[in-house]
Amino acid sequence: MAFCLRSFLRVKKSSFRQSLSCLPALRHIQTGNVNLVELDKDFQAAVAKVKTLKQDPGNDSKLQLYGLFKQASVGKCNDPKPGAFDFVGKAKWTTWNDLGDMSKNDARQKYIDYVNQLVVQFGSTDEESNVATTGNSEKATASAESKYKELVVSVENGVQTIRMNRPSKYNAITLEMYEEFMMALDEAGKNDACVVAMVTGTGDYYCSGNDLSNFARIPPEGPQKMAQDARAILKKFVAHFIDFPKPLIAAVNGPAVGISVTVMGLFDLVYASDKATFHTPFMELGQSPEGCSSFLFPRIMGPAKANEMLLAGRKLTALEAHHCGLVTEVVSHNKFSEEIQNRVQALAKLPPKSLRLSKQLIRDSFRDLLHDTNEKEAALLEERWLSEECMQAIMNFMARKSK
Repeated sequence: MAFCLRSFLRVKKSSFRQSLSCLPALRHIQTGNVNLVELDKDFQAAVAKVKTLKQDPGNDSKLQLYGLFKQASVGKCNDPKPGAFDFVGKAKWTTWNDLGDMSKNDARQKYIDYVNQLVVQFGSTDEESNVATTGNSEKATASAESKYKELVVSVENGVQTIRMNRPSKYNAITLEMYEEFMMALDEAGKNDACVVAMVTGTGDYYCSGNDLSNFARIPPEGPQKMAQDARAILKKFVAHFIDFPKPLIAAVNGPAVGISVTVMGLFDLVYASDKATFHTPFMELGQSPEGCSSFLFPRIMGPAKANEMLLAGRKLTALEAHHCGLVTEVVSHNKFSEEIQNRVQALAKLPPKSLRLSKQLIRDSFRDLLHDTNEKEAALLEERWLSEECMQAIMNFMARKSK
């Protein structure tokens, strides 16, 4: 699974709010021209205001808030550096430690100013709203009774649409989303009302890859158990794409990263907005390819271009991905939804049995090779996740992001 670095830096709201509730009482004193009574009131108000932000401000903002809050309430960081596998703890510690000898009062004022900036940017309200969308940055509405919490799944006119629905997290894939994806593909394969299936994203991104918070869930058995479980989920997830019996279409509405890119070789058709990009930054994080890309990409685009993506981490534009065969067609972003619906609906009107049997004929010619590749890729990734090289690469990236 390719790590999603934005999402990994997430500080969960519940944990963040809990840390805010531990703020000690501040002394009300007057020093020079600074009224610390008023500063204390403003700081306490800013702490409360964070909880009312209308939108999630993002990982970098939450880390900055955390660091300033700790500096304002505790002072200079003297805590020991967290262990190698405590990724979230290291990110938080680094942000706080980088503030150095900044005074508590300066940290309070910076915290207040930063919260005010976030309120201007994201708004402040206690009400939550889910707005239906097909292409903007707001979250698509799902039924309260739906068994899907991070996907929006619908079937209409022979098309089952699977829409990734975490726009504030750039549709990063959580462990729960992996399970929902497999459930949706199973249902689409068995549902006679579904002739073709289409995967797309809500908001500006198609998918930013794997949510790194997945790898912060270290079980009591230790990181080895976490890596084993991740390997099993990855292998099962990719196998669902290998064996999906009906035409599978990717509607790439924006940037795609990591595993959302590598599995595209297993789709039958890939349509991309002209704003889409395709990025597999595995080497930067000391990892390795997955999604059968080590087998399919060299055969789709040739070894040189595949190596440029998988080894050198070259990010492709939609047109470049089209020219090398990864993308079927590039469509203007302004007309993307309408044009893709026309193409998918036309495919859904074709004889369903003929579509299934023809796909089976095509896929069976190398299905066993795909499953073998999936097994080898998952095994290597388990090894890489536990390597010191991988851990150091991730921490180096996090240190750069926190500055």
